[in-house]
Amino acid sequence: MNQYSLQQKTFLLLLALVTIGFGWILWPFFGAVFWGVVFAILFAPLYRRLLAGTRQKPNAAALITLLSILVMVILPLSLVGASLIDQAARAYELLSPARLDLAASFQQIIQALPQWLVNLLERFNLTDFATLQQRLSAGAAQVSQLIASQAINLGRNTFDFLVSLTVMLYLLFFLLRDGQGLAARIRHALPMSRKYKQRLFTNFTTVIRATVKGNVLVAAAQGLLGGLILWFLGVQAALLWGVLMAFLSLLPAVGAALVWAPVAIYFLITGVAWKGIVLIAFGVLVIGLVDNVLRPILVGKDTKMPDYVVLLSTLGGMALFGLNGFVIGPVIAALFIAAWDLFASAEEFHPE
Repeated sequence: MNQYSLQQKTFLLLLALVTIGFGWILWPFFGAVFWGVVFAILFAPLYRRLLAGTRQKPNAAALITLLSILVMVILPLSLVGASLIDQAARAYELLSPARLDLAASFQQIIQALPQWLVNLLERFNLTDFATLQQRLSAGAAQVSQLIASQAINLGRNTFDFLVSLTVMLYLLFFLLRDGQGLAARIRHALPMSRKYKQRLFTNFTTVIRATVKGNVLVAAAQGLLGGLILWFLGVQAALLWGVLMAFLSLLPAVGAALVWAPVAIYFLITGVAWKGIVLIAFGVLVIGLVDNVLRPILVGKDTKMPDYVVLLSTLGGMALFGLNGFVIGPVIAALFIAAWDLFASAEEFHPE
């Protein structure tokens, strides 16, 4: 005997089709919808406190929460972005051929290298500055073409970003105001028992809070510390490199080192050994310690996931979904672990 009648099967097929169609319509605004949900989960405790403080006025509480997000998150990021553009322009000017004697710098680096490494570079014809400059010029031409093509789309991309930001903020208001009821309806609609739904929803919200909170705090700490040490050592555009370290620190364990390690090597081979040693010591003992200590505490502890699962899921998520993947990856991993734990412990799936 079939569990579902023809009418029920037809309705379920229709339900699946319209759900896929609705998802397809929303896909261009995936980032806006995703971060709207993330911010709604992160700031739900603040909204609940404001709701109690406004005597159960959901519109006022949601609006105040939205304004708080603008002041605490959006506005600081905008200011950092403006400063970042200014420092990027200055760095480009400093690295221009008119300001930088590439030939002298190249010869200085070659003279500082050990003889065995110089011999190895000579075998590949990499010690001849004229030949190397020709190769770099060809590569620079390709990069310039890429930059020019991107510059053409800059206005459209900026408009798309502003539209996505507006959609996210608009959606966020309603998710804050109506999110609890919407979550209850979704939980009720899922064809699973109460204990399954409760555990999966709890894991989902816990992982989002822990991952975003942990990764953002670790990234901010590493970017701040890295920018300060580079500024102290006299590196130009320290804010630019600090922000770059913050972004790269989303890659657990190795991210920030992709910036400070080459700078330290440059100091060592150009005769400023004390700066290189200071930067290496600071990078390993301070910046690296932030990653190794804070990340497991803020991410792994709350999610109850092993450190290697956090690392692999973060890397895999970012490879598939870009910047959004540093949240999506650990969330999928946590739901995977929770679902298999439920399956292993469920008596109905393991009859005696």
